[in-house]
Amino acid sequence: MSYSKRVEQIAGHLNYPKGLLAGQVAIITGSGQGIGAEAARLFANEGAKVIVSDIDKAKAESVAKSINESGGSAIAVPGDMLDDAYHKELVKKAAEFGNGKIHIIVNNAGFTWDGVIHKMTDKQWDTIIALHGTAPFKLVREAAPYFRVKDGEPRNIINISSTSGVHGNAGQANYAMGKAGVVGLSKTIAKEWGPSFGVRANTIAFGFIQTRLTAAKEEGAFVTTPDGQKIALGIPQAQKNARESGAEAFKDIPLGRPGTATEAASTILAVASPYFSYVSGQTIMVTGGRNM
Repeated sequence: MSYSKRVEQIAGHLNYPKGLLAGQVAIITGSGQGIGAEAARLFANEGAKVIVSDIDKAKAESVAKSINESGGSAIAVPGDMLDDAYHKELVKKAAEFGNGKIHIIVNNAGFTWDGVIHKMTDKQWDTIIALHGTAPFKLVREAAPYFRVKDGEPRNIINISSTSGVHGNAGQANYAMGKAGVVGLSKTIAKEWGPSFGVRANTIAFGFIQTRLTAAKEEGAFVTTPDGQKIALGIPQAQKNARESGAEAFKDIPLGRPGTATEAASTILAVASPYFSYVSGQTIMVTGGRNM
């Protein structure tokens, strides 16, 4: 049997001919690129109706377009997760697209704005905490009427964290705090909405995944804050070279390499799938064995 056939079986196509997420409606934030975009495509391939949420309108629309052209079903609802009004718009349009239902939220949107503790500004701290901690809470709260239901259909909330949120990381006090916070948020959702409504809530903590956040800063990736400030993304080229070159490259990762965005997104799909139907309140570490 070919490798592709084996993967297809594992993905559940033989048991779920219409897809693992057939008929489900999924909001995926930060899905205009990277892990989020890959998750959007995988979800659509498995029968979900996907709402592509991203601050970059052009990228969100491009992902939705590619999904629709490939036979899937998606709409783009671009906006800023730091804008409370956007949460209302996102939930409203998702429910309309889903004929009054929403089944899945993946809180994936985010970026890093690093600095050592004694030099970190209030703006750095407040922005990252708001984006990685407060915004996921507000989106879940806004969508509560679509999750606190008893219609026998699955409901799933997946909050994306990081090893920085589990173990801490020098230079990332703000990011570590926000990513640690969503672990508690997931557990609380699981305890509040699991007993009466069957909602599952889990956290996925990623390790070293190849995205714009782990690329060299010199490549020029950046995000722009609502007040127009540009924040460079990534790590310094010299630091990246030291980590990735020579015999000692990725020595702290047992698999010996970083993960890809597709591998990371596949984990999100797995957690959302029926195969994880009895898993809730957990933090799934996706690290290639790092930090075990």
